[in-house]
Amino acid sequence: MDAFAGRSQTTKGIWMAKCVGIEPFTLVMDLEGTDGRERGEDDTTFEKQSALFALAVADIVLINMWCHDIGREQAANKPLLKTVFQVMLRLFSPRKTTLLFVIRDKTKTPMDLLEPVLREDIQKIWDLVRKPEAHKNTPLSEFFNVEVVALSSYEDKEKVFKQEVAELRQRFFHSISPGGLAGDRRGVVPASGFSFSSQEIWKVIKENRDLDLPAHKVMVATVRCEEIANEKLHHLATDESWLELQKAAEDGLVPGFGRKLSSILEKYISEYDAEAIYFDEGVRKEKRLQLKSKALDVRVPPYLVCVLCICYHVGHLRSNALESFKIRLEQSLNQGKGFANAVRDAQQSCLLVFDKACEDAAVKQATWNASKVREKLSRDIHSHASSAQTARLSELTANYEKRLTQALSEPVESLFEAGGKETWPSIRTLLKRETEAAVTDFLDVVTGFELDHATIDDMVQNLKDYSRSIVEKKAREEAAKILIRMKDRFSTVFSHDKDSMPRVWTGKEDIRAITKDARAEALSLLSVMAAIRLDERPDKIESTLFSSLMDGTVSNTSSHNRRLGAFTDPLASSSWEKVPPKDVLLTPVQCKSLWRQFKSETEYTVTQAISAQEAHKRNNNWLPPAWAIVLMFVLGFNELMMLLKNPLYLLGLFVAFLLCKALWVQLDVPREFQHGALAGVLSITSKFLPTVMNLLRKLAEEAQGKTTQGVPEYSASQSYRHQSHSHSIPESVSSNISSLADDDAEYSSPALVQRRSTSNVRETEISEM
Repeated sequence: MDAFAGRSQTTKGIWMAKCVGIEPFTLVMDLEGTDGRERGEDDTTFEKQSALFALAVADIVLINMWCHDIGREQAANKPLLKTVFQVMLRLFSPRKTTLLFVIRDKTKTPMDLLEPVLREDIQKIWDLVRKPEAHKNTPLSEFFNVEVVALSSYEDKEKVFKQEVAELRQRFFHSISPGGLAGDRRGVVPASGFSFSSQEIWKVIKENRDLDLPAHKVMVATVRCEEIANEKLHHLATDESWLELQKAAEDGLVPGFGRKLSSILEKYISEYDAEAIYFDEGVRKEKRLQLKSKALDVRVPPYLVCVLCICYHVGHLRSNALESFKIRLEQSLNQGKGFANAVRDAQQSCLLVFDKACEDAAVKQATWNASKVREKLSRDIHSHASSAQTARLSELTANYEKRLTQALSEPVESLFEAGGKETWPSIRTLLKRETEAAVTDFLDVVTGFELDHATIDDMVQNLKDYSRSIVEKKAREEAAKILIRMKDRFSTVFSHDKDSMPRVWTGKEDIRAITKDARAEALSLLSVMAAIRLDERPDKIESTLFSSLMDGTVSNTSSHNRRLGAFTDPLASSSWEKVPPKDVLLTPVQCKSLWRQFKSETEYTVTQAISAQEAHKRNNNWLPPAWAIVLMFVLGFNELMMLLKNPLYLLGLFVAFLLCKALWVQLDVPREFQHGALAGVLSITSKFLPTVMNLLRKLAEEAQGKTTQGVPEYSASQSYRHQSHSHSIPESVSSNISSLADDDAEYSSPALVQRRSTSNVRETEISEM
């Protein structure tokens, strides 16, 4: 600029250059001056943008200020600083910047007096700035480092001015060092990214409209048109016809709703046009559009009445359409219609009714339409249809799962209880039959849903998996009770014969063979429950168990190992050969432990059977041993020959045999000895004499031909009672003797004695069984 050619703008826009001779590398930006004649009073946007750009990019901002402008409002650029501070806090991250105020043409007033005034003005600007909530109480020093330097007049003191400028230039050397002129360098951008960062910052600043302040006439039109629009909105909210329409819309559907609401809105918009006709056209049209949008926009809380009325009406339409869809869908499904077809028909019908109702409710002043509400209705219909489909499919799946449970649970449990070689083949056949029947019926029903093949395949697979899980669950439940089942199977086979009759241990049974058969049946049941065999894969579980537990040997032991004395236990493992781990119910180790426990708990049953058999043999074997018989024959050979030579001795022996037999029967010797030898001897001794006397009396009566009926007789029991008193025999023994004597009185001949003997023998057999 040439001082003799006049004053004009020297810098346009923002210029940038490298500072020569300053370390480290430093860039300087020259900004267009503020309050220039060329831009005029209305175009102040660029000066705000450039000032904000300088604060956002630079570490040090030099602000030229005439000394005589300190303390002034506009000349000191206070409004500019206020706007720039406020926008910077909102747009950019906080960083500490040095504000270097350069006071030009200093006067006689000392800087010690001017600098506090300048700092106070800057502090007031900061305090008045509207800050974000996070920085509401943040001090100025947190973001800005304020420095003040004064320069003499260039025209009056050129040498002093140049010397002061040189001193100021020295402060820029190593400005980023600790204690230097630059700030704390937070958020520093690398040199390689400076260009991109500056472009992005300028883009953000250009898009921010807070820096674009309008001209005076525009500001007046804006304020006045906005007042008129707000007044009309207030009158609209209190209009009686509008309030009646609002109340009717809240209660339900209003016929001709759109026409009535359009008429009310048109009245107040026309009044606005009449009052705002003389203001700026652009502002007037803008505020007119705002008036219409506020009346129909839910984002303006004071004027929600019109919007709520429309929302009430359209909401009623949507709710009615949705309820109609639900009712139609339910009716179609109850009539047996396919789910997908029922949804389509109900949706088309409801949307058609909704569209016709929306045409009647349309408002002329509103730019929006019912498409969004229709989309929401469609989403609601789709959501309900999806929920209904999910519920129907869940119910359908639950019904078929219940059907499979009823068809499989009890039969599978019965097959497991039977436990044999055909158990798992029978279960596989049953599972396949019931699953195929359920899947066939399920596919017939689910076809009406029109699902994709992948979904149907997944549902069918889930149904098959469920049926398989039922069998597996039952198998695991039965495996947990296997010891009880084994003991029941052993008891059934051991205690019953082939005709399922209870076994009586008479001494002829082979207990060893019976025990082996019963244990084999129990072991067969254990082998059945050792693993799940729903897949037809062969295994060696049964052969391994029998060879290891029944035979006591290992079949697969090599001859070389046998020669070395080595022994491999196939049950010393946690898995079965060729059986997946997921199908194992009882591991070999568990089977071995269960078998050991089973044998220990069934050993008592076998012992009891052996004891019963031996007791039966003892009770029915009264002959002496064979060697004793041979010995008696050899030692009594002479006596035997003597008896054979003299028939009278034989007759006497025969009579003695009959008497002994009668006494044997009368005394019931086998029964008396069942309670022990000592008790039997005492009982027979006490009953022997009365029984002999009774027999002799009866023989005498038979010989004399006298009848004993009606004649009082002296019973042996009465005689014995007198003897018992004299000999102090116990009461219990006395009662037994008297009862036996009374029974003996019934026999009056040898024939009766024989019948009594037969009866006692049968009673003895029954008691032994």
